[in-house]
Amino acid sequence: MRHTHHGQDPHNAADPHAVELIVLDMAGTTVADDGLVERAFEAAARSLGVVPGSPDHAEKLGYVRATMGESKISVFRHLFGDEAAAQRANSAFETAYGELVDGGSIAPVPGAREAIEALQAAGRTVVLSTGFARVTQDAILDALGWQGLVPLTLCPADAGGRGRPYPDMVLTALLRTHATDSVLRIAVAGDTSYDMLSGRRAGASVVAGVLTGAHDTAQLEAAGATHVLTSVAELPPLLGVM
Repeated sequence: MRHTHHGQDPHNAADPHAVELIVLDMAGTTVADDGLVERAFEAAARSLGVVPGSPDHAEKLGYVRATMGESKISVFRHLFGDEAAAQRANSAFETAYGELVDGGSIAPVPGAREAIEALQAAGRTVVLSTGFARVTQDAILDALGWQGLVPLTLCPADAGGRGRPYPDMVLTALLRTHATDSVLRIAVAGDTSYDMLSGRRAGASVVAGVLTGAHDTAQLEAAGATHVLTSVAELPPLLGVM
């Protein structure tokens, strides 16, 4: 576990043990994604006439990889330009991802459910957030048997439409749960630089990157991670929950 402090004065930061609200990413952080985003993108791209193996396909896939963690509709707006095409691509993506999830191609990150349950048993509030649409998020929760696991799950539409790297979902978690009286008592954990940026912009004192998903230690630290963990299973001890 590595600790970094990009520009943050540790004397003004809340003690990690005092964290009361934890906002966790899903795919790559608490849910083993196993390349499903890329496979679903392939289906979405084909539906809009992007030929696999073409330079256009390679360029678009590169952008998808670079923007893991961002709201998917925002990614498709960038890739396909006009709103109608972006919505078609997003719909095809959601359908393909849902079929992969329904087909059993998804599992929790080892120790993730136990970490969530341990944090909640210790009186902390846990919220699950995602860059996917609600229909996709619910498909994942259903497949894992995680409906009702936490008091609140959030997708970009629940926070006014802006996903990561904006701070909106983290701040919406605070406003909806009333779990704490200070952003310094919030922890955010995720596997992408967008998760780190979102947590930093929301003012969270703990912004933990995990190495079970898209980005590596250097990328997470460059985006402002205060800690880098092997997996979300290490989060409870960091926050004083054993």
